Amino acid sequence: MAASEASGPTVLISTGGTIAARTTADGAVPALAPGDLLSATGGEAPTGPVRTVDLMSVDSSAMTVADQFAVVRAIAEALADPTVAGVVVTHGTDTMEETAFLADLYCTDDRPVVFTGAQLPADHPDADGPSNLAAALATVHDPAARGRGVLVVAGGRTLPARGLFKVSTVDPLAFDSVRTDLPRPVLDEIPVGRTARVDMFALYPGVSPGLIAAAVAQNAAGIVLAATGSGNTHPDIVAEVSLAVTHGVTVVVTSRVPYGEVTATYGGGGGAVDLSRAGAIVSPWLRAPQARMALIALLTARAEPETVAGFFHASGA
Repeated sequence: MAASEASGPTVLISTGGTIAARTTADGAVPALAPGDLLSATGGEAPTGPVRTVDLMSVDSSAMTVADQFAVVRAIAEALADPTVAGVVVTHGTDTMEETAFLADLYCTDDRPVVFTGAQLPADHPDADGPSNLAAALATVHDPAARGRGVLVVAGGRTLPARGLFKVSTVDPLAFDSVRTDLPRPVLDEIPVGRTARVDMFALYPGVSPGLIAAAVAQNAAGIVLAATGSGNTHPDIVAEVSLAVTHGVTVVVTSRVPYGEVTATYGGGGGAVDLSRAGAIVSPWLRAPQARMALIALLTARAEPETVAGFFHASGA
C-alpha cells in the first residue's frame, strides 16, 4: 500500500510532559503511559486502531538533544510500516516547538505527523490533554493534513511546526506562529551518534561579549544569537562574532521579537548589516530555538557555511 493511501493504525508515541503528568507533593511529574492517555480520550479512536510506543517519560524542559533525535528516529521507524496511517507524538509544551521542528526537518513522508501536549496536568479538573490528543488523532485522518509536514495541535488550533513558538504558560491555546506558510527545506538522513554542539544566547544592553568567546573556547560548533529588533546588537558583540567565524564557528542571528521578518537593515557598528559583514548568517523567520535545532542538524551533517546560509535563505523565501 502506498504511504499516501495508508489506512491502518495510527502510531501514538509518548514522551512524557504535562499531558502525562499527575500532581504530587513535589510538583507535577509525568506518570501516565500512552495507554492511559488513550483511555482518557474514550479508548480507541473512532477513526481507527492506535498502536502505542512508550518512548520516554520526561518533562520536555529536561530533554537532551539525544532525546529529541530519539523522537525523530521513533517517528521514522513508525512510518517505515507502509500500512501506518500517521503518527501522533505526545510531548511537553516547553520545548515542543524545537522537537516538532527537528522532526519536520526530516519529514519527507506525506502521512501526517502530529505533535500535541497539554498545559494542565492529567489530574487537573480542566485538563486539556484528552481533547488535544483526540484532536491530534483525528488530524491524522484528515486529508487536509497530508503532505504538510509536522503539525502541532493544541487548544483547538492546528499549526505547522515551522515558525511555531509557545505564547502562554497556562492558556490552552499554547502556541502561535511567526508565519504559517514557511517553505520546508528538508535534510536527507537522520544522524546517529554524537551531534554538533550549538549554543544560544539572548542579547541585551550590557551583554558581555565574553559569552561568545567562552562558547568558542568550549568548542561550540555553532552559536545562535537572539538579537534585538531586526537582528541588532552592540559593536563589541560584532567583533566577537567576527573572531568566532574566523575560528570556524558558524553564527546565526535572529531576533528575540516574536513576529516579523528579520532583515539586515541597520548598521552603526552593531546592526545586522555589521553582523552579516562579520560572517554571521541572518535567519529571516526561524527564531532562536528552531534556528538552533536547524544548525545542530546541519552542522552534525558537516554542512559547509554556504550550505547553512542557503538553508536559512530557503527557509525565508
